[in-house]
Formats: sequence, C-alpha cells, structure tokens
Amino acid sequence: MTNSAPIDDVSIGGDGIRLGQFLKFAGVLESGGDVKEAIIDGYVTVNGEVDRRRGRQLQVGDIVTFEGRSVRVCP
Repeated sequence: MTNSAPIDDVSIGGDGIRLGQFLKFAGVLESGGDVKEAIIDGYVTVNGEVDRRRGRQLQVGDIVTFEGRSVRVCP
C-alpha cells in the first residue's frame, strides 16, 4: 500500500515519547480527551498498525497516522 500523503517530521528533542503525548505535541489532536478517544477507538496507527495504547513508547523513526495525516518522530 502506497501512502501518497506527505509525512511531516516532528522533532521531539530526545530519544522517545509516549504516543498520547506525541499526538498533542505534534498538533495532530488538541486535547488529551480527543487523544484518548482516537487511540481507544482504533483511529491511530503506528508504523501502519493500529495501536490502542496511549502509553506506547515511540522511538525515533516511528510514523504515526491519524485521519490521513502522518507524522514521523525525529530526534
């Protein structure tokens, strides 16, 4: 499957960040409540796979997608 949408790089200034934190930090979702719902309902993918854990530790290079917008974790 080819994703024609561009991937935005978001620098986290470190080695890792939790999925819920990253979605807010990257501006993908505005509030913690929105983040929680989107993740629990299965609307967020990490590296192409649905992940329902807000606390999932992301690593540099991971790609998070929500509603067609993809963002890559960068140092």
